[in-house]
Amino acid sequence: MTGASPWWTPHIHADRRPRLMARNAIAIALRGWFAEHDFVEVTTSALQVSPGNEAHLSAFATEAIGPDASRLPLYLHTSPEFACKKLLAAGEERIFSLGAVWRNRERGPLHHPEFTMLEWYRVGDTVERLMADCAEFLALAAEKAGAKSFRFRGREADPFAEPERLSVAEAFTRHAGIDLLATVSVDGSTDRDALHEALVRAGLRTAPDDSWADLFSRVMVEKIEPSLGQGRATILYGYPVPEAALARPSADDPRVAERFELYCCGVELANAFGELTDPAEQRRRFVAEMDEKERVYGERYPLDEDFLAALAIMPQASGSALGFDRLVMLATGAARIDDVIWAPVAE
Repeated sequence: MTGASPWWTPHIHADRRPRLMARNAIAIALRGWFAEHDFVEVTTSALQVSPGNEAHLSAFATEAIGPDASRLPLYLHTSPEFACKKLLAAGEERIFSLGAVWRNRERGPLHHPEFTMLEWYRVGDTVERLMADCAEFLALAAEKAGAKSFRFRGREADPFAEPERLSVAEAFTRHAGIDLLATVSVDGSTDRDALHEALVRAGLRTAPDDSWADLFSRVMVEKIEPSLGQGRATILYGYPVPEAALARPSADDPRVAERFELYCCGVELANAFGELTDPAEQRRRFVAEMDEKERVYGERYPLDEDFLAALAIMPQASGSALGFDRLVMLATGAARIDDVIWAPVAE
């Protein structure tokens, strides 16, 4: 045998096992928390007609072969979101899913092609309630892992401290000196040239073919994300509408959406929405996302027509998706996501 020993080598597994047992303890505690708060656990099919319609999400494609040799294109889901929202339309009010999802083109210290996502929904509740849920999950994970602090790549945060709340606009001003909302109109359209000029003034690299979304992402990755969740977790809220394809606009400012992300030690842990329930607007956003995907990657995914139909009867709700493996990483001090997955996919 040449190269590094695989994860199933007994001495390597012995080193990994304490973190894996902590993973199990955290999962058991989370399921207990949801049971105490009257949530129902749901298991959704991994095979879907659409894996999701966000421009930069890449899926694993497959097909179903019928008894008559007919073929139906299918995908492994990148999130249980579409199925969960159909269940909300069906009448469920508090649900959660803790299970595997798949994303292609992703591999690294924080990315694994198959990972575990915790997703939960509250009918009639606001994203503020989900913020409180996230804070409780951080403390719960730390308690079960026996951790007094979370650590990753030299950054540290107190999982028992109340998270900082910071708007995206404030973050752009604080960390990059950019007035982000000056480049977003009340109808959701964006001024690419104005944002490009702001990046140039801030000394950030740009390219002639950068879209507004490309520029937004560059500021996030290079200037903002590394500074989030240090000392305590950060809840970054008020994303511009173009960066929140499944979230409803804010009642306070139509330029921003009811979306937040949870960061700890510079790591994105959760993504939450006040859910959009307008099927026509959702279709418009999905088509725009797939147009962008085709521009960048030369491919597009089909729309889930059942999902769009279900939105018409889905009640007002808020929902969040949390990367369970990343939470375990921070709670156990692991350096790579593979270190907290029982049987990692071969590289």
